[in-house]
Amino acid sequence: MGRHTRALRPVQDQEVVVEHNDASDDLAKALYQEFGGSLMAFALRLTGHDRQWAEDVVQETLIKAWRNADKLDRQPEMLRAWLFTVARRTVIDGWRSRSVRPQELEEIESDAIAVSDESDRTLAAMIVYEALQGLSPEQREAIQQTYLRDRTVNEVAATLGVPPGTIKSRIHHAVRALRRALRERG
Repeated sequence: MGRHTRALRPVQDQEVVVEHNDASDDLAKALYQEFGGSLMAFALRLTGHDRQWAEDVVQETLIKAWRNADKLDRQPEMLRAWLFTVARRTVIDGWRSRSVRPQELEEIESDAIAVSDESDRTLAAMIVYEALQGLSPEQREAIQQTYLRDRTVNEVAATLGVPPGTIKSRIHHAVRALRRALRERG
């Protein structure tokens, strides 16, 4: 008992015949010889020219052909259509699984990871608070109402019962005093 092989060969340009001599292992090889180049080109287009992925698609397509050898229609155009459909579905499954699976990232050393530190922001807020405390109560109220509560000069003037010009003057002098105080604090 010698080793039996299968050969895929065209018969009168109508049908691809797989000669059965026991070993279905050669079916994939015969299909690859007949359709491998065009199948690879097709897989490359579908995978965005990712050669490794395209090779995997071709291999998986041929494995599926090998597993379904007894069900395959042997006409070349039918084999070609079946192979290309399997390859297309394999790529679609790959795209779907890539979109669901989290992307793999390289491990980053912990020394290189930046950790957000709120200390600078807290320190700046403390300095501004101290500078605000150096203002007169009227100036502080004008700053708080216009800048922190986002109200207009006219709204603040109506709330406090003073003319709008007085509010503008308080804001002007308060901002100058704040700049001076903040410059002194660095």
